[in-house]
Amino acid sequence: MSGHSKWATIKHKKGAQDKARGKLFAKLIRQLEVAAREGGGDINANATLRTMFQKARDASVPMDTIERAIKRGTGELEGVRYEQVSYEGYAPAGVAVIIETLTDNRNRTGADIRSIFSKNGGSMAEPGAVSWQFERKGVVILPKKVTEDDLMLVALDAGAEDLQDQGDTWQLTSAPGDLPQLRAALEEASIEFDSADLTMLPSQAVPLGNEGDAKKVLRVIDLLEEHDDVQNVYANFDIPDAILELVEA
Repeated sequence: MSGHSKWATIKHKKGAQDKARGKLFAKLIRQLEVAAREGGGDINANATLRTMFQKARDASVPMDTIERAIKRGTGELEGVRYEQVSYEGYAPAGVAVIIETLTDNRNRTGADIRSIFSKNGGSMAEPGAVSWQFERKGVVILPKKVTEDDLMLVALDAGAEDLQDQGDTWQLTSAPGDLPQLRAALEEASIEFDSADLTMLPSQAVPLGNEGDAKKVLRVIDLLEEHDDVQNVYANFDIPDAILELVEA
C-alpha cells in the first residue's frame, strides 16, 4: 500500500486534535467562504460549496457558523477576502509536494512556505514543475466492514474507477465530478466510510526506505499542514509499514 495513504489515514484519525485547536474549523470556514464567493451561496446550484458544506458538517462545524461563512463569501456579511494560491516544491529525498492555500496576503504565505522548505532540507519549485506528477481524483476511505464484492457492487455503478486494499481500510477512487454520487450511493447502501474528499494522487511514488528520510519528509509535511493558510498538502512519498511504525514510535 502507499505509505502516504496510510499516513493520511493516521492523520485523519488524529483529526480530533485539530478540532481542539480550532485549526480544522478555521480551514473549513475559509473553504466555505471562497466556494460561496466564486459560485454563489446556493448549495444546490454550487457543487463546490455543496462539497465544502458536507465536509464542514462531517467535522461538526455548527450550522450558524457555516451560514455566516457562506454569507461572508456572498458579500451579505463583511469579512476578509481570501484567494486561492498553490505552491510547489521538493521535500528531502526528492519528494514532490503540492500545497494549496487560502490567503489574504500571498506575499506573507509564499515567504512562510519557502522558509519551511529551506529550513528543513527542501526547496520551492516553479509552478508546473511538480503538479504534472499528480492527478486530481475523488478518494473515499472505508473501514473493512464490508466485503470487496459488496462494495464493488455499489461503487462501480456510482462511478468508482478503482478499489485498493490499504491494509486496515479500502480506498475507492473516482473522477472528481463523480465523488458526490459515489458518496450518495454508499450512504444509501448504509456503507460506512471514514472520509470522502477530492485529492491529488501521484502518478508514481518516491520510496523512503530508511527512518531518517521518512522523519525529514514527514516533518516538512507536518509543518506545512500546521500553517494557518494551508488547506491541503499532497506528496508522492511511499513509506513501508515497518519504517512508518518506527517513525510513529
